[in-house]
Amino acid sequence: MKKVITMLLLFSTVVFAQQKGTFTDSRDNKTYKAVKIAQAWWMAENLNYAASGSKCYDNNSWNCTKYGRLYDWNAAMRACPYGWHLPSNAEWDMLVAYAGGEETAGKNLNAKSGWYDGNGTDQYGFSALPGGYGEWDGSFNFVGLFGYWWSATESNTSNAYGWGISHIRIIFSYNTHKSDLYSVRCVQD
Repeated sequence: MKKVITMLLLFSTVVFAQQKGTFTDSRDNKTYKAVKIAQAWWMAENLNYAASGSKCYDNNSWNCTKYGRLYDWNAAMRACPYGWHLPSNAEWDMLVAYAGGEETAGKNLNAKSGWYDGNGTDQYGFSALPGGYGEWDGSFNFVGLFGYWWSATESNTSNAYGWGISHIRIIFSYNTHKSDLYSVRCVQD
């Protein structure tokens, strides 16, 4: 019995050990945190590269400092630094499955602070923040309550898939117009 308990403790230590690092975007010399989750290196913060087709929430630069920039889908497809790419739906699916599935992954991926009534455990070092989103008409919505990120997967010529996490810590996939503005997390090639 003692052997089994020791093995279980050792196994849980290995499962939750995090590999963390940083990298510098050579385009603007910004340094980003990164974390290895489910055999992939993910950015551990939202991209904040000032690409054409990107904006700060409410057009306020302070929001870019806190949440990163918001990108339309075409800009998001080109925004990741060399050696990194916008994750596909399949890559998001793997992340969500590894972090406990749609009902619990949001809690495990959310940052420990910064969410209105819904901070997470940040169990994997992903540090998701509620950066909200922007619409084609120039309006912005849900900062503090929801985080939205682009996927590289298109549904048709006008729409693409994205992923969101709510303040109640549920993660979900959605299909939206490519002109909307969402955050970007990159995955290493």
